[in-house]
Amino acid sequence: MPQTFVKIIIIGLLSGLGSVTWADVVVVVSEKSPIQALTSTQLTDIYLGRLTRLPEAGSVVPVDQVEQSNTHHDFYQQYLGRTPAQIRAHWSRLIFTGRGQPPKAVESDAAMAEALRRNPSAIGYMDSETLPEGMRVIDIES
Repeated sequence: MPQTFVKIIIIGLLSGLGSVTWADVVVVVSEKSPIQALTSTQLTDIYLGRLTRLPEAGSVVPVDQVEQSNTHHDFYQQYLGRTPAQIRAHWSRLIFTGRGQPPKAVESDAAMAEALRRNPSAIGYMDSETLPEGMRVIDIES
């Protein structure tokens, strides 16, 4: 096989790796939540444990999905620009120093919806295609 042909195949394969497609993950709250919109900085600070209160909404409680879920991975990549390994390292440092605990994690979108229904101060994320009634999508402003 000519060397040029091999290079073309490798470049073609690598270029296909650059086009990552994510599920359409949305940030959600219960319809009873006072939260209407967040900035991307506020969302990041909520999920990294740096922000627990919002001026217009009071207390805010993040709910996570288990790390093994695709939704977890897609949420952190899309909204926080971090990998699950980076998030795990962040929380490991905070736990070790006694400065925080990670958000409670649920097993599925259905469990997320249930957690949000029980606590109007909670915020979470799920695949937009599984969005049940009683949930409201939050706008994330850059």
